[in-house]
Amino acid sequence: MQRGDTSVPQSGAVGVTLKWLLGFLVQCFAALPDHLHVQPVSCTRDVLIQRLEVEADELASFVQKKAHKQWVWMAMDAKTRQIIAFHVGDRSHTRAEYLWAKIPQAYRQHATFYTDQYVVYEKVIPAAQHKASSKLARETNHIERFNNTLRQRVSRLVRDALSFSKKLANHIGAIKLFICHYNSRELRHRASTTWTSLPCRCPAAASRSRRLENRQ
Repeated sequence: MQRGDTSVPQSGAVGVTLKWLLGFLVQCFAALPDHLHVQPVSCTRDVLIQRLEVEADELASFVQKKAHKQWVWMAMDAKTRQIIAFHVGDRSHTRAEYLWAKIPQAYRQHATFYTDQYVVYEKVIPAAQHKASSKLARETNHIERFNNTLRQRVSRLVRDALSFSKKLANHIGAIKLFICHYNSRELRHRASTTWTSLPCRCPAAASRSRRLENRQ
């Protein structure tokens, strides 16, 4: 991490050395949960009541220098807006398989996956569950919007900036830190609107909920 990275406070401003601050940051990365604070899906209830939909996409980044490309593979629950899995690596078929393996089982078995027309998705996602489309179809607009949020909030991902990662482990850790924070915030937001989360609601309430979600 370069000193210009604004994802953490500058060491001089908080009265600690840069070496201590970087060590503390590494400890924070190591303590992050692998479940990313994703709200679990119950196959016996949620799958029957609501349709599971996932949007997947990749975000370009680099470590140390621009020639060392590292793609951030991500999958998002289209309803809850939570990032249910991510993986950092090259843009190969193998990395797509790594992302697929990290997606919770309930989604892999029951969800419909929306992606762009990148060919590797067709080799990983079962054909019956996969819908590939161009960006004009707007079926991946939520994950693409999150890509923009990620670039704005994690300074090492900002294009044409002085901040960048020097180590792959720290690069992954910074992305994971933001995703965990983002998922926790989305979970709290959903919990505060309890009436939209009720599994059994009247048709009129369900119709109103869909209209509100389409406005977001």
